[in-house]
Parts: sequence; C-alpha cells; structure tokens
Amino acid sequence: MELGLLLLSFLLVLGAQLLVSGTYSKYSTTENKKRLTGFDVAREILDRNGLKNITIVETKGKMTDHYDPRRKVVRLSSEVYHGTTISSVAIAAHECGHAIQHNKKYAPLMIRNTIVPVVNLASRIGYVVLVIGILASAFNVALIGIILLAATLVFQLITLPVEFNASSRAIRILEKEKLIETSEKQPVKNMLTAAALTYVASLISNMLEILRLFLINNRNRD
Repeated sequence: MELGLLLLSFLLVLGAQLLVSGTYSKYSTTENKKRLTGFDVAREILDRNGLKNITIVETKGKMTDHYDPRRKVVRLSSEVYHGTTISSVAIAAHECGHAIQHNKKYAPLMIRNTIVPVVNLASRIGYVVLVIGILASAFNVALIGIILLAATLVFQLITLPVEFNASSRAIRILEKEKLIETSEKQPVKNMLTAAALTYVASLISNMLEILRLFLINNRNRD
C-alpha cells in the first residue's frame, strides 16, 4: 500500500512536469503576432496598472521566473525576458499578475506570505519529530511529526487560488490592453493552465505522502 502511494505520488508529479514542459516547448517556438518580448509585455502591464516602481530584471536558468514582493522585482529568465513567443508572453503576464495581486493586497496571497515562516518551521520540526518517533517506536510522537508536516498542505491549498487568479488576471489584461490577438488567447490559456496544474499535482502528491507516512506509523504501532 505504502509503495503504491509513493509510486502514484511520483507519477502525478512527473506527469504534471511533462505536461508543462511539453506545453512550454510547444509554445516556446510559436512567435506572438505583435513580436513583443517578455520584458515588453511585463513593462506594459505594470505601467498600465500603476506599478512603474516595480523593476524587471533578467535572471539565469530555465523557468526561474517569479515576482519578488520584498524587493518589488519581477524576475524573468533570459528565454522569457528576450523571447517573443507565446510562452514568453504568458509567463511574463502571469508574474505581473502576482505583482498586481500584491499591490491590491489580494487576500489569499497576503495569507500565504504571512504563514510562510510558520509552515517552514513546522516542516523542519516535523521531520525531526517524525524520525525521533519512528526510531523510538513512539506512535504519538511520530503522529505529531506527521501533523506538523501536514502544515505544508495548508500552504499548498492557499497557493492554488493565488496561482489560478494570477493566470486569469494575465489573460484578462493581455486581452484588455491588446497585447495579444484574439487567436492567441487559447494558446496563452493552455500555457498557463498547464503551469497551474503542477501546483494541483504537487498538492495531491503531498497529500498522498502524508497518508503514506500515517499508514507506516500506524503499522509500526501494531
């Protein structure tokens, strides 16, 4: 049973990664009709939403794009920063969606940012308590460790609306500001949906892992 859960968890994450990689590869060779770079799109979106104070910088690596709320910086990978593809436009717009969320104090984002330190601490302590509980054959101690680890599920649950909302904002803004043609809406949506599904897969995978640990601990109790 435990091995089956582990395998299912692995396959879920792998499947989601393959989906987003395949979708990214497909649209990373499809030029957007306006020939706008990821930087162009990001700058336009931020400026038109009153966020001229937010800077856009190029960062190394592939799919390393993110918004840094502490420094108020949108970081785009080189491929997205300079790229004029559908993928570049979609990713740049998505990250700007996070910047807009932060500016508007979007509740799920604010909650997520607030609980990050607590979740990180609970996760670190949870692993230690779990190992101690298993080694000492102390069921209740190990159970406490598992419960602490489950705090990551709360973080992942809150992350889902944050990511889906950023994607929906991105699509609306791209259309409203006429940064994409009507025919490009679906490809952009496909790209963002594939990326969002990785968060869903990660949540389910983590749930299965927590269940697996619970079953192992319960078996040791017997």
